[in-house]
Amino acid sequence: MEIATRVWNHRWKIDPIVRSLIDNDFYKLLMCQSVFRNKRDAQVTFSLINRSKETRLADLIDEDELREQLDHIRSLSLTRGESTYLRGNTFYGKRQMFRPDFMEWFENLRLPDYHLEKRDGQYELTFQGSWPEVMLWEIPALAVLMELRSRAVLKQMDKFELQVLYARATTKLWEKVEKLKQVEGLKLADFGTRRRHSYLWQDWCVQAMYEGLGPDKFIGTSNVHIAMRRDIEAIGTNAHELPMVYSALAKNDAELAQAPYQVLQDWQEEHSGNLRIILPDTYGTKGFLDAAPEWLESWTGIRIDSGDPATAAETAINWWKSRGEDPTQKLVIFSDGLDVDKIIELHNQFSGRVRTSFGWGTLMTNDFRGLTEGNALAPFSMVCKAVSANGNPTVKLSDNPRKAMGPAEEIERYKRVFGVGEQDEMEVVV
Repeated sequence: MEIATRVWNHRWKIDPIVRSLIDNDFYKLLMCQSVFRNKRDAQVTFSLINRSKETRLADLIDEDELREQLDHIRSLSLTRGESTYLRGNTFYGKRQMFRPDFMEWFENLRLPDYHLEKRDGQYELTFQGSWPEVMLWEIPALAVLMELRSRAVLKQMDKFELQVLYARATTKLWEKVEKLKQVEGLKLADFGTRRRHSYLWQDWCVQAMYEGLGPDKFIGTSNVHIAMRRDIEAIGTNAHELPMVYSALAKNDAELAQAPYQVLQDWQEEHSGNLRIILPDTYGTKGFLDAAPEWLESWTGIRIDSGDPATAAETAINWWKSRGEDPTQKLVIFSDGLDVDKIIELHNQFSGRVRTSFGWGTLMTNDFRGLTEGNALAPFSMVCKAVSANGNPTVKLSDNPRKAMGPAEEIERYKRVFGVGEQDEMEVVV
C-alpha cells in the first residue's frame, strides 16, 4: 500500500474511519462480556473529554462530516467472518473465550444513538444507554475525532507534501524499531487504537513492528480487527471503566470501599492466567494494594497507567514481597505515555526483577511531532469516559491528580474512603 496516495484519494464513503464493529480494543470486548454477565441493566453515560483545550476541535472538524462518520458506525454489525473469528479463535491460549449467549447478543448489536453539540470551540459528544451497548462507543468515537482532525490538516497539503510527510513519519517509526530491536528480552504490544493518526497508519505501524521486531518482541495489538486481518495476537485485559462504574453504583461508603475488589472477583470467575492483571491506580495504587484481599496475591501481574511508572513498579514489587510472592514470576505491564527511550529505561531498570511488558500507544501510532508547520499533527490528549451510572457521577483519582475526574465533592469523598493522601502532579503527555 502506498499510504500517501491512499490518503490523497480517500473519500469517507469508500474509506470510512471505523470500518468494523471490531475495529476496537480487545479489552473492550472482554470487559463487555463481563458487564453483559454481571451489570447489563446499569444505565451509563459516556462523554468526550478533550484535555488539550488549545486544540479547538469544533473549529477544525466539520460537523456534518463528523455526523456522517458516527452514523456510519451505527450501521455496522458483525460480519460472518468476524463472528467466526471471535467464536472459534484461541485467545491467551483459551478457545471459545466469548460465550455463546454473549456472542448471540453481540451479533445482533447496533450501537445506540449519540448526542452531539458544539460549545466554546469543542464538541460535546455523549452516549447514554445500557452499559454493554454504550461502552463500545468509546474507542470508535475517539478514533473518529482523532482521524478527522488529521484529515483536516492533511487536506491542506499537496500530493508531494503528503509523500514527504509520510516518508519522514515512516523513517521516524523505523528508527524507533531499530532502537528497540537491540533490547534483549523485550515484550511490546500496540495499544494505539484510541488516539491513532488513522486506521491506515495504525495498520502500517503494526506491520512495521511485526516485521522489524518479530513475534518474540512484538507480541500483538489491542486492535481486534487488525489482529484478525494480520493473524497476530489480540492483546488486552481490563480498564478503569469497570471500577469507576461499580463504584458509582455503590450504595454507601462500605460498598464503595469494596467495589474495586468486587470488579476483580467478577473478573476472575471468567478468566485465568495472563488475563488476571490488576489495574490498581483508579483510586490510588498504594491504598488499593494495602487493602487487597489475599486472593489477589496470586494474580499474574499488574498494569501501570499513571503516576511515576518506576515508583508504581517498586510499590508492586514491595507488595508482592510482603505477601510472600516472588516478584520475578510476576508481570508488570507499563502503558502510560510511553516512547522508545522510556520503554528501554524501564525495561533495563526492572528486567530480572519482574517480567516486563509494554503497551505502546499514541507515540507509536500517532507520532507526527515536528513533521508539519506549527506542529499541526502533534498528538493531543483526549478521552471518552463513563461519567455517570444510574444517575450517580463516576470518579477517577489515579496516581496523577491531573488525570482525576468527577465532581469536586465526590473526589474528596473518594479520597477519604480510599485513604488517598498527597499526590505528585505529572504532565499528561497523551
